Amino acid sequence: MTAAVEARARAEFDVEIRQDTTPLSAAERQRALRDFDIVVPTLGDQFDAASFAGVPAPRCRLLANFGVGYNHINVAAAEAAGVLVSNTPGAVTDATADTALTLMLMTARRAGEGERLVRSGQWQGWHPTQMLGLHLTGKHVGIVGFGRIGEAIARRCHFGFGMSVSYLARSEKSPGFPVVRADSLNALAASVDVLVLAVPGGAETRHLIDAEVLAAMRPEALLINIARGEVVDEAALIAALQAGQIAGAGLDVYEFEPEVPQALRQMEQVTLLPHLGTATEEVRSDMGHLALDNVAAFLAGKPLISPV
Repeated sequence: MTAAVEARARAEFDVEIRQDTTPLSAAERQRALRDFDIVVPTLGDQFDAASFAGVPAPRCRLLANFGVGYNHINVAAAEAAGVLVSNTPGAVTDATADTALTLMLMTARRAGEGERLVRSGQWQGWHPTQMLGLHLTGKHVGIVGFGRIGEAIARRCHFGFGMSVSYLARSEKSPGFPVVRADSLNALAASVDVLVLAVPGGAETRHLIDAEVLAAMRPEALLINIARGEVVDEAALIAALQAGQIAGAGLDVYEFEPEVPQALRQMEQVTLLPHLGTATEEVRSDMGHLALDNVAAFLAGKPLISPV
């Protein structure tokens, strides 16, 4: 937690703060459920069905998740055990959208590749055809998922870069600027210069982007993922990049995070970030405070601020 959130947690609650930043082990998850009234997990802490099965009568009454995504928590198993779940939506929207645009620009303009060239000492100076990339202004972006984050990405693309915006969502959206709803994922993939993923993780979206979708994309198109790693079939993505089916990818998340395949790490046309989506002092503090707001509401017998 940030210093501000940790200070508040210590001031307001009887708290144990884990110093290790690695995900909780199975034994630690069971201890958390068994020994604490409330747990504030993060995205690596897999509170799956087995975690609850190992503690049939948990002391824990609330998992106040630090993060908007909660696919690491089996909500049905939690509910069956009498454990409520909350998350931190809203706080992450702008920072995650900014990261999507960072990946778009870095990948389109080959910024990572260029920085590596300069650092290597091999740069020989400017010339007219050096490292030509994709000009984003006026291009067509497709956004898979059009919730808060998807809309924030679209807004930046439309107003900042004059891009045409298409999207895929379960319902019609009216964000206040021109957008077109796609008929299908394959149709969207085939029509855009940049395909951005902004859907929740979980079983419904696992491998949503597979070999078929990648094959539908244009050879000059880019794939950007700021959603969850498992939304993309990573093996299929590697194959598509190696075959030149798509021009490049910008990734902030990975299927088997923190493991990143060497094949991806070796590709110059791929931008790789270490899950930086919400990594600003302000946003991580906002997330922590919202998690603690849920804790405080629960202890006061009030409705959760942001229940799942």
